[in-house]
Amino acid sequence: MKKIILILTLILISVSTFAQTLNDSIHWNTPYYTIDYSEKLEQPKNIWYTVVCPHGMASRVGMEFYGEEGIKTSDSKDYEANEWDKGHMVPAASLNCDRNMLWETFSYMNCALQQQSLNRGVWKKLEMQEREFSKVNNNVKVYIKVEFDANPKRVPAGAAIPKGFYKEITIDKRTKFCYYFPNIAPITSDLNTFKCNCR
Repeated sequence: MKKIILILTLILISVSTFAQTLNDSIHWNTPYYTIDYSEKLEQPKNIWYTVVCPHGMASRVGMEFYGEEGIKTSDSKDYEANEWDKGHMVPAASLNCDRNMLWETFSYMNCALQQQSLNRGVWKKLEMQEREFSKVNNNVKVYIKVEFDANPKRVPAGAAIPKGFYKEITIDKRTKFCYYFPNIAPITSDLNTFKCNCR
């Protein structure tokens, strides 16, 4: 019995030590985008990217999200049997000049728990608008802040559920459009409803 208690104690200490070493702010750079990521939340917090391929035609057939070595991210279990999509923060369709570039967007570092109707509806509509802007002016930069409650709800597998998404689109360093999307099923597809003051 004493051995069992000792083993359980060691396991609890190990789990506690692991939890304490999780990083709340990993600055992740790729050639195409930058992300601040939280291992504690298992979600991205800040994302910066430039729309580079508004006419891209690379195929995403066969691509699945993948983890990064040594970093605790969400994984497929966090998105099973629930209302949350694997929401690309940097859209695959905006970085699809070739398969290698497209592949970069499938990292779980770039994936947030996003309500499925939001992800497939107005969020996607705004991503399409970004690409339309880029066809006219090739200097379209985007910033996203993923927001969380102080004590966020989590899916059973452990990842924190964002409460909303702030998106800032800058065209040619001058014109800005800003939006805020609560992480719920939208009641409208009108993008103007989600416009907000730029921060």
